[in-house]
Amino acid sequence: MKQIGSFKEWLKIIEQNQELLLFVKTDNCSVCDGLYPQVEDLHAMYPIPFYKVNVAEVPEIAGQLSLFTAPVVLLFTNGKEYARFARFVQMEELKRRLGELVERGIKIERID
Repeated sequence: MKQIGSFKEWLKIIEQNQELLLFVKTDNCSVCDGLYPQVEDLHAMYPIPFYKVNVAEVPEIAGQLSLFTAPVVLLFTNGKEYARFARFVQMEELKRRLGELVERGIKIERID
């Protein structure tokens, strides 16, 4: 997963990627530390960019995305939030939604 270091960087990323996953964590969060490897493992299975951000380092992103807890996994398509998973993420549901996002992207590519 690529690390996001600033809100300005996030704005470029969301503009440049049709679909993406954003993993949001914070400092001293054992749930974040436990979930991260599970989400990171999914990257090999889904052909979309995966990014991570620590809201303790980039607090503007928490305000702009209305994030009130951590961890949060966000899926985006066409610059808009597609799905949100907060705190205790059900991995099967995340996989299902990632599959939908990939299928949607493939359909869009075929139309273009």
